[in-house]
Amino acid sequence: MHALKVTRAEDFPEWYQAVVREADLAELSPTRGCMIIKPWGMGIWERFVAEMDARIRAAGHDNYYFPMMIPLSFFAKEAEHVDGFAKEMAVVTHHRLKQIDGTLKPDPDAELTEPLILRPTSETIIGDAFSRWIKSYRDLPLKLNQWANVVRWEMRTRMFLRTAEFLWQEGHTAHADEADAMEETMWALEMYRSVVEDVMAIPVICGEKPENERFPGADRTYSIEAMMQDGKALQAGTSHYLGTHFAEAQNIRYQDKEGGQTLCHTTSWGTSTRLIGGMIMTHGDDDGLRTPPAMAPRQIVIVPMLRGKPEDAELKQYCADLVAELNKGWALGSPMRAYVDIKDARPADKRWDWVRRGAPLICEIGPRDAANGQVTFIKRNGLREGEKIKSHSVARADFVTQAPGLLETMQQELFAEAKARTESNIRDGFNTFADLERYYGTDDESAEFKGWARVHWSRPTGAALEEVGNRLKSLKLTIRNAPLKQPASFGACIFTGVPAVEEILIARAY
Repeated sequence: MHALKVTRAEDFPEWYQAVVREADLAELSPTRGCMIIKPWGMGIWERFVAEMDARIRAAGHDNYYFPMMIPLSFFAKEAEHVDGFAKEMAVVTHHRLKQIDGTLKPDPDAELTEPLILRPTSETIIGDAFSRWIKSYRDLPLKLNQWANVVRWEMRTRMFLRTAEFLWQEGHTAHADEADAMEETMWALEMYRSVVEDVMAIPVICGEKPENERFPGADRTYSIEAMMQDGKALQAGTSHYLGTHFAEAQNIRYQDKEGGQTLCHTTSWGTSTRLIGGMIMTHGDDDGLRTPPAMAPRQIVIVPMLRGKPEDAELKQYCADLVAELNKGWALGSPMRAYVDIKDARPADKRWDWVRRGAPLICEIGPRDAANGQVTFIKRNGLREGEKIKSHSVARADFVTQAPGLLETMQQELFAEAKARTESNIRDGFNTFADLERYYGTDDESAEFKGWARVHWSRPTGAALEEVGNRLKSLKLTIRNAPLKQPASFGACIFTGVPAVEEILIARAY
């Protein structure tokens, strides 16, 4: 018996929802398409924020906050950008409600002179600020970051992966020239790779998006792509070189050293709470979530075997002293995070609660452990030996000494497991589109696991690229990116038959 009622093999989408629910990460809210993030889910996000924010600040970016409501006219300045988000925009049209025929409705006399858009992304309003703040080459580069929420009116939602409102980070920078802006774009991409791989233990492939997958208004878009356990891809972060498009639309210019007026080159880059969904689908098992130790709000959870007897006081003290001792140690670059669960519940129920949440080390300590100076624990990523729960008992002093190494090893093991799965499920050897059709075979998303395809690509544009997109769409496939690491030579493009210039990854995706 596993801790969840549904397994990955039986129904992967339902298993995902069960993990979100049973790990107590989030729940649906009364607002359509939105979620309530609960303490364990929020704690994971806060760990991500701390790791990412430290890197962003160290690279010279300052944190700002811009209004959530953006005038419609700001989007109208950049036609390609507004077209890319128009179907997802939520619009504020009135500033007051009124009782009309016994029902609260927008007051017809309180219609806004100009509608306001609930932030889908902030290029337009930040660009407006840049146009005021940047006057001279001495003001460049200007590098800022924002931690905020955004609204994109999704029709089909899934908690963490795709919700109408979500939390995210967005960086925005302005530079004197393309070379400096491209250096920033690639720095952000590498920063994302580092956090997602080193902290979340999710292996990714860095690469450039094709023309039809670029961020609206961008010259170039780069992404990190991660493979989930069902073989689908998750876009885990993007970094965009915006050229001078937004600068021209919003008059972001600087006086150069010769006294002339020159357009700035801008960038933007972002990640969001969908990474928590990616972490679930990368590391979860049939008992729930396996939280990488670097991301766990509580890395070591102590469950005292309380029995409502006088000796419980001594057991509680033993556990409290153990936690205090553990919290003096360091693992994975931070003080360890240990916790005693003394809530009034059966010890077995509490153990399974922490198993489902994925706490890396779970200690069950009874009066005998306390009397003998021992610690009995289970490793979340080595929970079972066959169908039996595998536990370990060591002297208390040894556990305190070994805990940092146990956490660091678990972090490495989770990454290595996911890395091996990714590398073994990227297939090449496709010479024609017919080969691709035969391999994927159906547009049924619940079909047999297939993983990703790596194919030769001639980088078609315009109508030819649109035709490629339609052919892939018939199989519910998309181009993920062209990996930065490329072979020395290429065959013919499987779509056009002409000599290829790179290889691309193709997959079904979230």
